[in-house]
Amino acid sequence: MTCPICRKDSDPKYKPFCSRRCADVDLGRWLKGSYAIPVTEEEAQDDRPDDGGEEHPTRLN
Repeated sequence: MTCPICRKDSDPKYKPFCSRRCADVDLGRWLKGSYAIPVTEEEAQDDRPDDGGEEHPTRLN
């Protein structure tokens, strides 16, 4: 198996990575949101719950 960051052979100690450095690079990418799945505006609206068109009682106008 190769390291997904640098493509060197992976080390069993850091599997699937080759080193602590590559594992940290991957973690940094996760924390920054680099691995986020893009969503279209239409998909985002489909995921919102239908509130019947009424305003939420705790929202401030």
